[in-house]
Amino acid sequence: MNYPQHLIKLIDVLKRLPGVGNKSAERFAFHMLNWPNDHLHEMARVIHELPAKIQQCPSCGCLMNLEECVFCRPDRLASQTLCVIASPRDAFSIEGTGEYKGLYHVLGGLLSPMDGFGAERLNIMKVKQRIQQSQVLEIVIALDSTLEGDATSLYLKQELESLGLPISRLAFGLPIGSSLDYVDGGTLARALSGRGKF
Repeated sequence: MNYPQHLIKLIDVLKRLPGVGNKSAERFAFHMLNWPNDHLHEMARVIHELPAKIQQCPSCGCLMNLEECVFCRPDRLASQTLCVIASPRDAFSIEGTGEYKGLYHVLGGLLSPMDGFGAERLNIMKVKQRIQQSQVLEIVIALDSTLEGDATSLYLKQELESLGLPISRLAFGLPIGSSLDYVDGGTLARALSGRGKF
């Protein structure tokens, strides 16, 4: 394509977003060409201010405003439960359920040797320090049900068992409202092995 050079740059930048391929990036770029200048300036300003306005909490790793981390408030310390998650986004997903009111700790990723993410990047010592400083009495591992998530969960369990605290992992199985006819074998097997009393 003989697109103008700056349009090609915009398309290349948009392709860095997850799930955005060449066609989607082109569609977004051409759509943005029709935006009023004030919309373009607002988008540029918001993106430019992102590193300064949103940071990761030095204690838990969740996203925070410059003033405070809502996940490290004193009322949360009283729960003495620590939920270990892979990314800051996971905290917002769990908060959306309204079922958890405890502390979080962001690992920053999952074990994936193929991607160069090994055990040394999980910084287990920081997790242990957090458990001791916050006087945690229960650890909840809330990681993806993937090969990487399972491997990371098992590694965490082995590393934290010596603390003598109860360690649990989110339950996996059948989605609410699902029919057994449409559930894959792996999900059904996980649901059977993790069945609870009724």
